[in-house]
Amino acid sequence: METKDTDMIIISGLSGSGKSVALRSLEDIGYYCIDNLPAVLVLEFAAKLQQNLDFFTADFLRNAAVSIDSRNRHFLSELEANLSALENQGTRYRILFLQAEEQKLVHRYSETRRKHPLTDTQTSLIEGIRQEWALLRPLYHQAEKVIDTTDTTPHELRGLIRDFAGGGLAAGPLFLIESFGFKNGTPREADFVFDVRCLPNPYWQEDLAPLTGLDRSVQEFFRDKPEVRAMTTGIFNFLSRWLPGFADENRSYITVAIGCTGGQHRSVFISEQLRTLFSKQGRKVQVRHRELFK
Repeated sequence: METKDTDMIIISGLSGSGKSVALRSLEDIGYYCIDNLPAVLVLEFAAKLQQNLDFFTADFLRNAAVSIDSRNRHFLSELEANLSALENQGTRYRILFLQAEEQKLVHRYSETRRKHPLTDTQTSLIEGIRQEWALLRPLYHQAEKVIDTTDTTPHELRGLIRDFAGGGLAAGPLFLIESFGFKNGTPREADFVFDVRCLPNPYWQEDLAPLTGLDRSVQEFFRDKPEVRAMTTGIFNFLSRWLPGFADENRSYITVAIGCTGGQHRSVFISEQLRTLFSKQGRKVQVRHRELFK
């Protein structure tokens, strides 16, 4: 069975890390979503997905996502065999794993007063979280993408999920460039981080301070600066040299973070310049400006 035109995403991860947000985000962009699908039904569901693709010309069920987590603990022992069967019959799937720091998960449960799926009268919340980690570790190691949501807002997570979904049918690795401000922390999901705070900062020019690297006057400020051109060229050459190695490792999602102090001027401009350069190579590029669209 060949399913190269479908995209099946398996969402897993720790309870409280944002799996519900991720599933709703995929549903919003047209994925058929099932929460807590029993692991024993994964193979059957994939077959149904392909049948609909064969018999309907519309996009119904072309893209699907299922959530499999610790609520599935009675069936998880059979998941590995089911995933192997999917691979043997040529069904393409991707695993997305969400996690967060232990204390952040405790705080989130304290805020919502929800019950963790592995807690009971004998098991505390901390113990439940640690048991869950042990239970889901095999899925963590198989994941194509791991997102740490410790410092991620629901809005930011929705953006990350859409980016991940968008790379599903790309030819070769999807390349995401993300501008950010160091004052708000480094993106946890980044594979590479470049610091451009050494470049001239238009923030100190009164008429440019309220603008961003997307504005023409800020772009003109940067274009006549040789150090800016050198930084852009240096990052571009480095990534051009090493990105093919990720493709050889069957990586399909690569995140490069470009940071300045506030994430408003320098990092935004450099990210857009890199988008242009890599697009000219025919590489599929997505750009997200973390601080501009919160």
